[in-house]
Amino acid sequence: MTPIEIGLISVVAIVFLIYSGVYIPIALGMVSLVSIWLMRDNFTLSLNLLKIAVGDSAMVYSFATIPLFTFMGLIVSKAGLGRDIYEVMTMRFRKTKGGIGMATVGANAVFAAVTGSSIASASVFTKVSVPQMIAQDYNPRFAVGVVAGSSVLGMIIPPSAMLIIYSFVAEQSVGDMFLAGVIPGIMLAIAYVGAIWFMGRFTPNFVGGRIVKDTEWMSKREIASKTLPTIAIITIVLGGIYTGWMTAVEAGATGSLVALIIAVTRRSMSLKGFWEALLETGHITAAILFLITAASIYSRMLGLAGLPNQLQDLLAGSSATFWTIMLLYVLLMIFLGTILDTASIILIVVPLFLPLVEALDMSLVWFGIITVVGAEIGLLTPPLGISCFVIKSTLNDDSISLKDVFMGALPFAFVMLIVLFILIEFPILSLALL
Repeated sequence: MTPIEIGLISVVAIVFLIYSGVYIPIALGMVSLVSIWLMRDNFTLSLNLLKIAVGDSAMVYSFATIPLFTFMGLIVSKAGLGRDIYEVMTMRFRKTKGGIGMATVGANAVFAAVTGSSIASASVFTKVSVPQMIAQDYNPRFAVGVVAGSSVLGMIIPPSAMLIIYSFVAEQSVGDMFLAGVIPGIMLAIAYVGAIWFMGRFTPNFVGGRIVKDTEWMSKREIASKTLPTIAIITIVLGGIYTGWMTAVEAGATGSLVALIIAVTRRSMSLKGFWEALLETGHITAAILFLITAASIYSRMLGLAGLPNQLQDLLAGSSATFWTIMLLYVLLMIFLGTILDTASIILIVVPLFLPLVEALDMSLVWFGIITVVGAEIGLLTPPLGISCFVIKSTLNDDSISLKDVFMGALPFAFVMLIVLFILIEFPILSLALL
């Protein structure tokens, strides 16, 4: 077989293995190792490339962003800052039709800016938001759909684990990727709020709920105590990166320290909780390092096979326009999102398209935002829909089925698609802060 044929078979084999339940790095690393061996008929070369991939991944300075931002997110979750922001948002939006849904989106957006995890957002707000919405007679499908839809903000608004993974695969600055995610993340949050207002106005039965007339307003001091800690962390982290005072690694370290000080001051962090956060940070960091290492050897395999150049020649020969290429890419993202998680999509597809993007003189930073937003739609669509599964498993309500979660999330997946096409048409929205 030719290298091209081996490369094509390897990509199909990787997708099949991952969908069959094989751990992503194992599938990527094992298939890539065997493919290089077959292409070059040299097992020693395969092992040497694997050793280089491990060294390149672990020794990169910016890799330190992963444990630092992961630790910061875990501390923030344990400190209860997500619940505080939600309570303030709920007070402000409670008298509006669909107001608690809007509050959930707003709180999720703020929470995402200090955690960077869709799974954490889905878990936290399923517990604090869904019961309150159901108690206010909201449609259960709408209640779980709002949480599912807004949870994806955690993967777009920095610090985001997916943006970090993409930055390693595409060899882009983590700080640049974080800044590029700010405007698209805010855009998506605003689009969600607008969609909830539209649904409350024109499809009130889907939203449900009753307007609360007697709302006990918080004092300014109480609002400040609940919001200032989170605002301080966001300002220090993103402000430090944006102004150039700190690198992404330094911002992660500073943010972690500030989050820890806040948690200790609020007496929401015990020694046991601190130790659990450290252990979980280690587990997540090791898993992501394994992912990045496997992606590195996979990229080398694709290069040896010549698949990226072959794809570039194929599209160039067909005289495909920019929008044709992007439409095919988005459709591929959405399709893979229904069967694979976001990290798998980034690791498998991005190395294939990077040479094409560079040949078209498009920004790799902008392309990263398009990739993450496109792949994140898959978090809301069956059969995988990880955020939907997390919400269902977190709920203690058998009356809400997994189908209800998916159906509730469907309008928000559609909103994401609209925002995605706007970001494709206007790259400046992703690059304005760079």
